[in-house]
Amino acid sequence: MTILEAIRKRYSCRAYQDRGIEPEKLESILEAARLAPSARNMQDWRFVVVTDKEAKRQVAGCTNRPDVFEKAGAIIVACSNSDYVMRCGQAIGPIDVAIALEHICLQATELGLGTCWIGSFEPQKVAQSLDIPDDITIIELMALGYPADSKPEPKRQPMEEIVCYEKWTF
Repeated sequence: MTILEAIRKRYSCRAYQDRGIEPEKLESILEAARLAPSARNMQDWRFVVVTDKEAKRQVAGCTNRPDVFEKAGAIIVACSNSDYVMRCGQAIGPIDVAIALEHICLQATELGLGTCWIGSFEPQKVAQSLDIPDDITIIELMALGYPADSKPEPKRQPMEEIVCYEKWTF
């Protein structure tokens, strides 16, 4: 599978088979995250991989779709340990973590697994249930597992509606 094929095939999976993820696949997916670029090479991301059934139930209970996400093979709690702000005014945490999570999505897709970005969650409750310290920011959660659904390639805007060259022409 090429990278573009993985990008086209990836979707937000919202139904999972109730089965675990092989350790070698999980390791490969996490290696993809480890290799992601980060601002100033700070590598500020930290991941709590939740695979225990009861722990997944607790974390999933902090989301808007606990019945869906607790069935995933894992829930990845993606955090940043930095409050560094780049010269452009953007904090590195959300950007660096997002890049690493998308690496996770693409590697998971290549391995036949589904993922779903979870932005609707209660960070304080997640932190408490996983003993995440106050100085660590939970950026996003990601469900990971074997899909029990499938989706066609999503509709996207035409290129000419999202790209211009040399100056703003929209």
